[in-house]
Amino acid sequence: MSFFNRHPRYTIALIVALFVLVLILFNSDSDAPGGPSAYRFRGHRRPPPPPSLYAEDAIAINEAAYQDSLKERQKLIEKYGPTASKVDAFPSHGEFYTMWDFFIPAFQCPHKTERIGTLGDGGKWVCGLERVAKKPKCVIYSFGVNGESSFEATLLQRAPGCEVWGYDFSVNSFGPEISEIPSLKARSHFYPYALGSYDAPTSDPPYYTLPTLMRNNHHDFIDILKVDIEGAEFESLNSFLDAHNLAEGLPIGQLQLEIHARDGKYGEFATFLKWWEALERFGLRPFWTEPNLVYVNLVRGVKPDLVEYSFINIRGQHELVSDEPRN
Repeated sequence: MSFFNRHPRYTIALIVALFVLVLILFNSDSDAPGGPSAYRFRGHRRPPPPPSLYAEDAIAINEAAYQDSLKERQKLIEKYGPTASKVDAFPSHGEFYTMWDFFIPAFQCPHKTERIGTLGDGGKWVCGLERVAKKPKCVIYSFGVNGESSFEATLLQRAPGCEVWGYDFSVNSFGPEISEIPSLKARSHFYPYALGSYDAPTSDPPYYTLPTLMRNNHHDFIDILKVDIEGAEFESLNSFLDAHNLAEGLPIGQLQLEIHARDGKYGEFATFLKWWEALERFGLRPFWTEPNLVYVNLVRGVKPDLVEYSFINIRGQHELVSDEPRN
């Protein structure tokens, strides 16, 4: 009769003991540097994840990638131009591109990117709201209200230290998302003014430049700037750039902008390119875009010349680009 048949319990115990010994010996060997344990999940022995990049480092990495994208833009211009003046913004002869293919959102927001407001027309893509929301005080400017304020209302709800200044000469107040909620209305300020490239306070409607409005409101920085003003964005933003120099940069954290490249000089590729490159020189980098398909769907046969862009300002010392912001 075998040992197993005579002593089954002892045999099982011996097998278990040998198995445990093998495990101990294997784990001891594999704990050597570069051993198998470096690649296996083992509770507290799991290698820690790599540390998060500092905001400044992430910005530098993304900027290098963005500069590469500018080289690709130039190649595309040479392919369809060969100069900017020869590029058709919205070709109608079978070419497989539109103007927006030259201006891709090649910069990646180094923080959480999320859509704020309604999922339809009116919502915007925002970078790093979680950082802005931690500020005891923050400033939002919204040009072009048009009776729908889900974007601004959500910002106020998510960032309790923020106040919003809204401007639109075509309506009398923010939309019901703010005007009908007392706690949000108390942190909002509305004026029936138009954003322009010069000040005309006695015109109908009154026009003001962005620097003038900031000065009147005693603001030196705008955390979130939204602009949707039906084509007036080009000259208005030109005026904003002209009021600052490249060394100091722009006093904004990010820009949510609807571009209306309809017929006119900014519907021409070369003119639009020059305007866009001015934004880039001041440190604005697009991190998101989406075409306005509602417009294309409602007005059949039009060019896809309305598009939303979200930009981060990579210059300065603010929450989105620095772990040690200025305020």
